Amino acid sequence: MAVSLGFLEPTELPPDAIEVGRIGDAWGIKGWFKIIPYSASPEALFSSKSWILLPPEPRAGVVAKEQLFKAPQLIKIRTSKEHSDGVVAQADGVDDRNTAELLKSCRIFIARSSFPTASKDEYYWVDLIGCEVVNREGIALGTVKDLMATGPQTVIVAEREVEGKAVETLIPFVDAYVDTVSLQDKRITVDWQLDY
Repeated sequence: MAVSLGFLEPTELPPDAIEVGRIGDAWGIKGWFKIIPYSASPEALFSSKSWILLPPEPRAGVVAKEQLFKAPQLIKIRTSKEHSDGVVAQADGVDDRNTAELLKSCRIFIARSSFPTASKDEYYWVDLIGCEVVNREGIALGTVKDLMATGPQTVIVAEREVEGKAVETLIPFVDAYVDTVSLQDKRITVDWQLDY
């Protein structure tokens, strides 16, 4: 059975909501909590003062503890900052460690429209998912299914169907291979061949 707490406010999940991380655990004794961001550059967490929380997704074979809530909940963030190798935050109404521990494993969503504007030639991964990837000759290499961080660079995972099977092509997302990115046309042009 879900419980109701005054610091959470029932809300609707906006159609452009993006899952940007999850709450790890309480941090300190004054209501701070650790965040596990899904991006190496968690600017969206810092730019938005309202996060939408959803409960953790159930995992096979794991008996879930009683859920704090079931429907999307709005939480007002007082402050969020980088700390050591992660992110910590404090929210209105979360003033002690016990309350912060109630939020453990909650998933954090932020409306895409509230993300900070990317600089020229910078892109949010979420905006690249679903883009068609073609080479300079106009040959389709697939659709962006995912992106991977491989240390110094990001790699596009483009997927296409060949004889009824899904085939992946990995393309470094660097200037040497990526000619243009048109988010408006959902198209990425690359200097790459099918047999690379």
